[in-house]
Amino acid sequence: MPTLPSSSSPALSRSERAARNVRAARAALSRASRRAVMTAAMALGASLLINAQAHAAPTVGQKAPDFVAVDTHGQRHQLSDFAGKYVVLEWTNPGCPFVRKHYGSGNMPATQKAATARGVVWLAINSTERAASDYLPPAELAAWMKSQSAAPTAVLMDEDGIVGQAYGARTTPHLFIIDPKGMLVYAGGIDSIASARPEDIKLATNYVSQALSDAFGGRPISAASTKPYGCAIKYRTG
Repeated sequence: MPTLPSSSSPALSRSERAARNVRAARAALSRASRRAVMTAAMALGASLLINAQAHAAPTVGQKAPDFVAVDTHGQRHQLSDFAGKYVVLEWTNPGCPFVRKHYGSGNMPATQKAATARGVVWLAINSTERAASDYLPPAELAAWMKSQSAAPTAVLMDEDGIVGQAYGARTTPHLFIIDPKGMLVYAGGIDSIASARPEDIKLATNYVSQALSDAFGGRPISAASTKPYGCAIKYRTG
């Protein structure tokens, strides 16, 4: 026959039961927290944002959010590693006709080369989500950039859109310039004519080249905020 519990067996007091429940709850919370941290770290992947303002994209005159991202060759880059230099951030997507306008004509590669020749760090960033029809995986994006004679310092992958959303990047192309102190000094379009026609390039003012010339010349940037134009960035929605 099964042994029945003895009536003389000591029972846990109410306070002991409460303490045991608290310990169990704390242990479960700790395990859940560890799992949440690991899940978040995996979700961030190549676009781990560091010390960014969660809800407000920076405006000209404010501190540029720091970030870490991996380039098309698997190399890690952190914005703060380039302190003391001017940095250009260029949002790009080869599937966009406005991007193709500036690359196919040679305008964007020429702008990149002129900037990097002056010691500027140029980071091209692709925030297109993986599910988009015009998403290019790293190797294909690198090959496309090479075919266009592009000359950025690195091409960064931001499939989760974390870096793009931290800066409020809206279009491809969308350009930002950060000064050696880490302040955002330019945000906007590549130039002054919002079209996909290559023939308009020679008639337009290249805002990025102009801003860099002003900065290196010790002058206030004459057009520090302009309207970006191009294709809407296909951010991940889920």
